[in-house]
Amino acid sequence: MPGRLLIIDAGDPEASANLGDLLVHGSWQVERRALEQVRPHDLRRSRSLIVAVALSQANRATELWDWLRHNPIPTPALAVLPETVDGETLRIATRAVDDFVLWPIRAEEIHFRVTRLLGVFVPDTELAGVGNDEPARPTDLIGGDPRFSDVLRQLPAFGKSEAPVLITGETGTGKEMCARAIHHLGPRRDRPFIPVDCASIPESLFENELFGHARGAYTHAQSDQKGLVALAEGGTLLLDEIDTMPVTVQAKLLRFLQEHSYKPLGAERFARSDVRIIAATNRSIEERVRDGRFRADLYFRLNVLRLELPPLRDRRGDIAPLARHFLSLLASTGGASKSFTPAALQKLWGYEWPGNIRELFNIVQRALVLSTGSQILPCHIGLPTVETLEENPPSGFREARLRNIQIFERHYVEDILRRNQGNISRAARAARKDRRAFGRLVKKYDIKCDRIHPVDG
Repeated sequence: MPGRLLIIDAGDPEASANLGDLLVHGSWQVERRALEQVRPHDLRRSRSLIVAVALSQANRATELWDWLRHNPIPTPALAVLPETVDGETLRIATRAVDDFVLWPIRAEEIHFRVTRLLGVFVPDTELAGVGNDEPARPTDLIGGDPRFSDVLRQLPAFGKSEAPVLITGETGTGKEMCARAIHHLGPRRDRPFIPVDCASIPESLFENELFGHARGAYTHAQSDQKGLVALAEGGTLLLDEIDTMPVTVQAKLLRFLQEHSYKPLGAERFARSDVRIIAATNRSIEERVRDGRFRADLYFRLNVLRLELPPLRDRRGDIAPLARHFLSLLASTGGASKSFTPAALQKLWGYEWPGNIRELFNIVQRALVLSTGSQILPCHIGLPTVETLEENPPSGFREARLRNIQIFERHYVEDILRRNQGNISRAARAARKDRRAFGRLVKKYDIKCDRIHPVDG
């Protein structure tokens, strides 16, 4: 049964018509309406996706985003924005939708993005196990704090550049989301975006994973195999947790950045590749350079465009808007409409959030399950306990933060396993994390999957 799509036109009928033609060719049932023709009851009809087109008329576009925000819809929404979109417009738009694309757009790209939102995307066999090109989740773009607004203002300029980007920030601050936004705001947006968790790749396999191998390179290498660099050809490769990359591989990555060439294992000649590199880390990479664990020359090569994401505790004014948005997002997937009491929001505001935005989403999700009425009370907000800190006080700030992060990680892993009946593979996919890395977290905290009690609903 093909998906039913509604295109809402905010003053750009030609683009809306062209987009409709592209989607019809994708075997979807498409209906187009002008903004003034759409009423809330129209969206309660069974539809698979709402596509909102706003390219040229700023006032109409703002009207559309406000309308969508105040008329929550039970289906995902996709915004079509102009190629020249600025950071502030992007922030306002993505508060109302689930994903965005830039116009003009190729048929393959819009097909890819729509199918991902509809949940029927089948990944290319070559990318199996690498990580799928999920749309940049817009939830982390919510917030008016000046430090976060500075980040948003830089995204369009970074997207247009071809220079390497280094994104730093604590766990859960949205580094991958910003990397995806940079990719989709640039000329490579219709090419692959491949995220790589460097910490999940064993040192002995790192070079093979990155650059691939030729037939006969080692025992059981019965055919050529592309590496991540080749799979990302023409697009963007995100090297997350770059600080964990082995020093031997760092030298080869430096050569690739300098010469745009690499040599697969066992190959007789070098191959050339056009790939943009974005690196991310949640640690002080400068400290690792001083300790000799990260090459200084590679650091300077990567640290061209720097994006530093503030932790949630440093943008407390954004906690309430984020929590409300997460609550609305979760309720739209099948839950009842609920709201926070002022006391509940105050409890969220006073917490230090070692897991940042990712932890906030998890806490809101849990509160929604625990609450029985139309309001979420302070008693429904189960923040991690710190008994261990009181019994054995940390020696300093770093140790205290590390312990709080560990409390969050265990709480998050247990909760998402509970929601997936203890199945590690499904839980890893739900967490958008490599299965091996997720399995290491399960082992690290000695979590017994057979003792996990599932959560209904």
